[in-house]
Amino acid sequence: MPSRDEIFEKVKKALVDALGVDEEDILPSATMVGDLGAESIDFLDIVFRLEKSFGIKIPRGDLFPEDVLSSSEFVAGGKVNAAGIAALKTRMPFADLSRFEANPNVQNFANTLTVEDMVRYVQSKLSA
Repeated sequence: MPSRDEIFEKVKKALVDALGVDEEDILPSATMVGDLGAESIDFLDIVFRLEKSFGIKIPRGDLFPEDVLSSSEFVAGGKVNAAGIAALKTRMPFADLSRFEANPNVQNFANTLTVEDMVRYVQSKLSA
């Protein structure tokens, strides 16, 4: 299995290619949307590039659980409820959801996923 640094470098290349950002902008703490400007269409390209680069399969909704964020079971008044937070933590054990949990507006979720979360996700897929 590649090292964390090797995974980071491949994730960085995928993000540079998909988003057209500079390499120095790809920091582990950078958020995919807020810092790197990723839009929903970009995530399809990112998933494709990660699958190709690492030889893994990324099921729809694995990285970006839109179904949880749009479910009336988990969202009320634009905020994700406790059951929704629990579902996100189960689905996304690789992501640090503490900032989102503090202010669980659905609109804030896009600024939750970081480059480091992407690295941890790939690590989890490669070790499975």
